[in-house]
Amino acid sequence: MWAPEAELTVVPIGDFTTEAGATIPDAFIAYQRWGTGDEIVLVEHALTGDSNVADWWGEALGPGKALDPERYTVVCTNVIGGCKGSVGPASPAPDASPYGSRFPAISIRDQVHAEKQFLDALGVDKVHAIIGGSMGGARTLEWCLLYPEFLDAACVIAVSARASAWQIGIQSAQISAIERDPAWHGGDYYTTGQSPKQGLAAARRIAHLTYRGELEVDERFGTSAQPGENPLGAYRSSDQRFAVDSYLDHQGDKLVQRFDAGSYVTLTDSLNRHDVGRGRGGLNKALASIAVPTMIVGVDTDILYPYHQQEHLSRNVGNLLGIAKITSPCGHDAFLTETRQMDRIIRSFLAMAASPGGAEYSI
Repeated sequence: MWAPEAELTVVPIGDFTTEAGATIPDAFIAYQRWGTGDEIVLVEHALTGDSNVADWWGEALGPGKALDPERYTVVCTNVIGGCKGSVGPASPAPDASPYGSRFPAISIRDQVHAEKQFLDALGVDKVHAIIGGSMGGARTLEWCLLYPEFLDAACVIAVSARASAWQIGIQSAQISAIERDPAWHGGDYYTTGQSPKQGLAAARRIAHLTYRGELEVDERFGTSAQPGENPLGAYRSSDQRFAVDSYLDHQGDKLVQRFDAGSYVTLTDSLNRHDVGRGRGGLNKALASIAVPTMIVGVDTDILYPYHQQEHLSRNVGNLLGIAKITSPCGHDAFLTETRQMDRIIRSFLAMAASPGGAEYSI
């Protein structure tokens, strides 16, 4: 059933219809897996992540680690709409040209429905646990509501029950930066020989400030000038930068090298659409209906998804397995950077999932 270990493999899932009624014919999902244990653990990646858990969460994956491939089969898909193997805006449409602007809008629920079609295609009828952070946490929440019988337990990390107005605003600003790039061409740039690199880099600079902690950024850079440059000269110049400007430029350039702007717009829009209460009687009613044992994890310095949003989840989720707080100056990205804390949290979660009783857990 499974592809060779760690090998990126594409699985056809047939036609896929979004909750808004658009259809993607002959859709496909890419995935990677590690281990052959009896219990399947499904890991959900964040916005610009991918299926390679060993790359972005390697300290938690491996023999003797929290995600031990000798005990578990660890599976991670590339989200629909992405650009790392699954069908997305850059993929060929039925007419053989890239979808571009013709690629449908995708919601978090669509992401989960597509992943369920993928697992059905592989003959998987049950997973032991689902773990996800940020956008992956939103997917994990939706798994609990859409297919509660499919999983034994869930770990929801650094996300909220719905997008707040602030989150929609900051994310829409990122989309706007890409769409205002002249190379965007309404999303149909794939055959033009151009790419909205400047817009994508600007979007990443905006986003990265929400991924890191304010104190961490200030302690690292303060008001220092980039070496060899002078941002305090008589006239402002874009090539005379503060050190933090150089850092953000570097983060933007790195993303441009590995990610597609069309996918960035599609997936950021899906985060804007995130709302577990939609069509379910509101947030608290939807959360109260969750019967899956669920662990909630947050970061004390998270700007993008502040810890009070995880406290809200923990107060209202129907079957709370536990709550954990990551203490870090690194902000939202701490669930990726604080590897020792995350290893302990995942171990605790999987232990409680094996014998759920509910507990308050904090580090």
